Amino acid sequence: MFRLQDSKVLAVDMTGDAVKAKNGSMVAYDGQMAFKKMSGGGEGLRGMVTRRLTGEQMTVMEVKGHGTCWFADRASEINLVTLRGDTLYVESSNLLATDAGLRTGTTFTGLRGASQGNGLFTTTVEGHGQAAIMSDGQAVVLRVSAQYPLTVDPGAYVAHQGNLRQSFQSGVTFRTLLGEGGGEAFQIRFEGDGLVYVQPSERNTIAGDV
Repeated sequence: MFRLQDSKVLAVDMTGDAVKAKNGSMVAYDGQMAFKKMSGGGEGLRGMVTRRLTGEQMTVMEVKGHGTCWFADRASEINLVTLRGDTLYVESSNLLATDAGLRTGTTFTGLRGASQGNGLFTTTVEGHGQAAIMSDGQAVVLRVSAQYPLTVDPGAYVAHQGNLRQSFQSGVTFRTLLGEGGGEAFQIRFEGDGLVYVQPSERNTIAGDV
């Protein structure tokens, strides 16, 4: 149902089914479509309360109908992720669309969730189906294994999936060593077995400069 029209436009073919997408991300459609804004990131009243308490913001609309709908957001690069009963952890601002059958939620992830200043929480997507995530520049998918843990700049982190443990550690970057500033005071370390999506551009984070 999900396919890339190009790297920055998601096309979704629907035959009476529905998708959940970031509010305002529809750029075109053909056929018959109905649009409905959903509260609490598509999780109803409980989700709305949870998101207000945690600061994890996500405004979602449901699109249902027959035809094709195209989605995009600020010319961001789009990556398709297939879930087979597992869970995707993603920054809320990087989530573009999901199959209606996938469940979204908010979970405590430790200090990693602070990468966008959103506190200690992040958005989860779980079940069977497809999700579309966005990145500033083409995302790179990095494999984490028992032999090869991974350390990521929180400003470059987009999402991860698999059996991964994460920790938040103090760190220093090459730029900081050169005295140029701009380095992150903290880094995210992933251990276990899974995939981590990173973008080739750093967002501002609350970790601050060292």
